Amino acid sequence: MLFRGLDLALPAGSVTWLRGTNGSGKTSLMRILAGLSHPAEGEVLWQGQPWRHAAAAARAGTLYIGHANALKDDLTLTEAVAFLAALAGLDDATGRATRALERLGLASRRQAPVRTLSQGQRRRGALARLALDDVPRTWILDEPFDALDRASVGVLSGLIEDHARRGGAVLLTSHQAVELAGAGELDLEPWRVQ
Repeated sequence: MLFRGLDLALPAGSVTWLRGTNGSGKTSLMRILAGLSHPAEGEVLWQGQPWRHAAAAARAGTLYIGHANALKDDLTLTEAVAFLAALAGLDDATGRATRALERLGLASRRQAPVRTLSQGQRRRGALARLALDDVPRTWILDEPFDALDRASVGVLSGLIEDHARRGGAVLLTSHQAVELAGAGELDLEPWRVQ
């Protein structure tokens, strides 16, 4: 058991920085909230309904980006992001991918095979999913600032703040100091089982 008695709400317009030491259960909690794992006890609710009853709506209303970038090495960056857009059911996947990559500062690399990109470029490519549409979903972001340079941290921070302003909710982890307007913090340590 990683934690006990944890009660967490992600209301519209909120940004929550989930904090904790390595191994404290941050990724496990995020995977549970994204519907990728199930809690041993307790329940996850989506708009007041148990996750298992609202799974389709919850999945459509949630975007999870974990440690892995989820980009296929043999595709161009545009193809990889367009594939993720199409998988999400978005129309004009290639156009959306092109605009998202421009927003993340990757326009010059959009035709490069993913395998040729630096780690920071791959991470920005994965984070381009955040710029594919402006639907106010719940974003669950596990260490999104990893491998980003200062300018890219600013772009990502802007995406997160814009998303919260339009009514989206964001839960993120980061071992780096994060400055996001209006962000709250949740430390897992008080609920951690030793």
